Amino acid sequence: MYSFNNKTVLVTGSSRGIGKAIVQAFAENGANVVINYVSSERPANELAESIRESGGNALVVKGDVSSFNDAERIVNEAIDTFGKIDILINNSGITKDNLMLRMTEDDFDRVVEVNLKGTWNMCKNVTRHFLKNKAGSIINITSVVGIIGNPGQSNYVASKAGIIGLTKSLAKEFGSRHIRVNAVAPGFIETEMTDQLPDEAKQAYLKQIPLNEFGSVQDIANACLFLASDEAKYITGQTLSVNGGMI
Repeated sequence: MYSFNNKTVLVTGSSRGIGKAIVQAFAENGANVVINYVSSERPANELAESIRESGGNALVVKGDVSSFNDAERIVNEAIDTFGKIDILINNSGITKDNLMLRMTEDDFDRVVEVNLKGTWNMCKNVTRHFLKNKAGSIINITSVVGIIGNPGQSNYVASKAGIIGLTKSLAKEFGSRHIRVNAVAPGFIETEMTDQLPDEAKQAYLKQIPLNEFGSVQDIANACLFLASDEAKYITGQTLSVNGGMI
C-alpha cells in the first residue's frame, strides 16, 4: 500500500485501458487524479464519477497532447484545480501499423506526433512547474517493441524508442533539481484492443513469453505506483520492463 495523500497525478490518455488502470490505482492510494482524453468523453467522465463516489478527487480535461497549446492547457487546468502537480504519467499513444513499403508519410508523422512529440510537449510544460516546486516525478509509458523492434510498426517502434532516449536525457537534465524521470515498457498486456486479436496471434505471442501468460493493466499500474513513490526516490533515468520475460 502506497500513500499519495495530498499528491496530484496527471495521466494522459487515461479514459480507458492502461491509463484508466493507472488513474484508479493512484486514486485508491489517495492521490488527486487528472484524467485526460481526446475523444472518449463518456468513459472519462464515468471514471471520474466513480472515483468521486469512492471519496476521491478527479478532474477531467480534454486535450490532444500532440498540440503544444493543448498540453500547456492540460497542465494549467490541473494546477488551477488542485494547486500543483506532483506526478506526470505520459500514457497517450496511438498506432497506425503497416509494413514500411505500404505506410504513408501521414501515418508515420501522426504516430510520432502523438507518441513522442506529445510526451515531449507534456514534459516541457510540467517541468516548469516542477522546477518551481524543486520536486516532481515523470513516468513515460514506452513499449517492449521500442527495445526489440517489431515488423509492421516502424512508426510506433521509432516513437517508443525515442521515448526511452528522451527519458534518459531528461533524467540527466533535471536530476539536480530533484525531478525524477523514468519509463515503463509494457509487454503484451490484455486490453480491449488485444481482446480483438485472433487466437492464433495470441498463441504466437504467448510462445515468446517465459511466464506463459499475458500481463494485466494492473501490472503496469503497479509499476507506476512504485516508480512514483518515495520507495523509488533514488531511481531515475531507468526503463522498467514489465513483459513476463520477453526480453
